[in-house]
Amino acid sequence: MVNGAESIVAIEKGRRSRHTTLMLNDRSSLAAFLKSRKSASAKAMDGPGPTAAQLADIIKMASRIPDHGKLAPWRFVVFEGAARARMGERMVARWQEMHPDHGEGTLGFVRAMLTRAPTVVMVVSAAREHPKVPVWEQQLSAGAVCYNMLLAAQALGFDAQWQTDWLCYDAEMLKVMGVAADEKVAGLIYMGTATETLEDRPRPDAAALTTRWEG
Repeated sequence: MVNGAESIVAIEKGRRSRHTTLMLNDRSSLAAFLKSRKSASAKAMDGPGPTAAQLADIIKMASRIPDHGKLAPWRFVVFEGAARARMGERMVARWQEMHPDHGEGTLGFVRAMLTRAPTVVMVVSAAREHPKVPVWEQQLSAGAVCYNMLLAAQALGFDAQWQTDWLCYDAEMLKVMGVAADEKVAGLIYMGTATETLEDRPRPDAAALTTRWEG
């Protein structure tokens, strides 16, 4: 068994061998990292994933985001271990109710969705009406949590992706996952180790999207 420091060193070596095209997720400095940050694909992800201690740190770091009114209008649901497969069976059962004509190929895809990565964290937006803090700002805070969780996982040397999928919008699956009727799923954050070399994608022209108000 290796200790936490040795684990991070091993992950870092693997990360560098996979991210060779543009040195994506360059952690040599904060600016370099933000300039090169790239999500991995949950479809091409395996272990290792965060340990219990690392995941606790990731969630703590994810929570350090702008939060008007200090309301913490979000919460976390972790899927890991055998629970991911059990959830997959619940997803298949629901999918069959909605699409009884779909075959085993599609069902197998649905069944494996949460087992793509060792750890999946669901960020739930728990925004509430407030006399001073608009619901919209609370929901934006939940989105910031999702992005900060990506950064936190990548800062520890893991690969990550922020997704949503049909289960995040289906009323029956939301009940299964314990999401209340007045809550929304802000994202599913997949964390693990990429099995394919990361390649960058075209990025928007930030200058073309920027204007300066002059009155």
